[in-house]
Amino acid sequence: MLKVEYIRDVPRKPGSKVRIGGRISRINDLKSARFIWVRDVTGAIQVTVLKKKTPPDLMNAMESLVPNDFVVISGHVPDEIKVSSGNEIIPDEVKVVSKSLGPSPIDIEGFNESSFDKRLDWRALDLRNPRSTAIFLVQSKLMEGMQKYLYSQKFMQTFTPSLMGVSSEGGSEVFGLKHFGKNAFLRQDPQLHRELLMVAGFEKIYELGPSWRAELSNTPQHLTEHRTLAAEISYIDDEKDVMRLEETLIMHAVKAVVEECAEELKLLGVELSVPKMPFPVLEFPKVYDILEELGFKPERGKEDYNKQGEAALGRYVKEKHGADFFFVDKFPYAIKPFYVMRFDNEQEWARSVDLIYKGTELSSGGQREHRYEKIMEQANGKGLDVENLRWFTEFFKYGAPPHGGFSIGIERFTMQVLNLQNVRESALFPRAPERLVP
Repeated sequence: MLKVEYIRDVPRKPGSKVRIGGRISRINDLKSARFIWVRDVTGAIQVTVLKKKTPPDLMNAMESLVPNDFVVISGHVPDEIKVSSGNEIIPDEVKVVSKSLGPSPIDIEGFNESSFDKRLDWRALDLRNPRSTAIFLVQSKLMEGMQKYLYSQKFMQTFTPSLMGVSSEGGSEVFGLKHFGKNAFLRQDPQLHRELLMVAGFEKIYELGPSWRAELSNTPQHLTEHRTLAAEISYIDDEKDVMRLEETLIMHAVKAVVEECAEELKLLGVELSVPKMPFPVLEFPKVYDILEELGFKPERGKEDYNKQGEAALGRYVKEKHGADFFFVDKFPYAIKPFYVMRFDNEQEWARSVDLIYKGTELSSGGQREHRYEKIMEQANGKGLDVENLRWFTEFFKYGAPPHGGFSIGIERFTMQVLNLQNVRESALFPRAPERLVP
């Protein structure tokens, strides 16, 4: 291994031997010294080259360095650290592992703002920016917090197909492709396969993976390819068990970021606290009354709310309950898919749940219908081609436990946690109607 230590782990004790690797982010050349800042994924360190005390061969090597060179530097911590960050080393040896062939087409350090589109055109360079790096360190920690909790509760990680022989939700917003001469589709949501794992008896599973929507939308909240963390659980009483699981999962994710990403949050200017449980719950038809108070009038029983109404509900809950997270439950069945469970004594309502965070939908889920006769009745009632659903419905003839689950959009969760202006900032290489590269 060429590299030994992350910069964040460099000791502060005078005389300590150090070996770090990274990219040269900037250089300041003075009469008596050359100051070189080296950055890796964890932070930056100042390499101080004292011109009168540095051997000629090493001095020549240090003077040949330019921004964006990648180097491995061996050195030691000085007797007195003079930089305010407390990160400084004196070099003893430098190895250039890659030379930059010219100035960067965008300002990586952020001193001069490049346009968002140009940054995405040069995304791998844009990701060198400390702010960009911080976004994905936080995203990684969100995922780590959720996965640790799921493993502690004995959830099994699973992987379901991305290629579908029929469109997963019967809608038109799918990407089609050929699969050995047959029509196939990229999945919109692998939820139906997760349900089949409940039929299989897996009981508690989760999945991390991509989904696609062929939606011609260029809003700050949409991607044509996004990733989700989805969970499904058996032997529930009703959708409220799903809500309890999801809010606990969210709490663990945010807690991990609060406890372990203080530097990243500071860099991004974000104040974050662990949400209190239980999250507030709004239910239809009461939601209609609240929306009308807020100036919205969706058709009762046939509509829910648009993006403006969703944001208004977020402000309402923040004012009434002091909460950023809340659930909406008991949606009108008329607007929900065939596989959701209806209230047996109130057939117009579904045990369907959305989680809203800072006025934006973060996930959807609820209790699924597990009774074969009800599934077929609902599929027929929705006017669906039941033959196209046999791959899914036939298994329920042979028994299935009561179950439910949810799917959390990872990029959107990251965007809301960090108050980002566009979900593309929280996708490493975002895919949108006009963007397929890099």
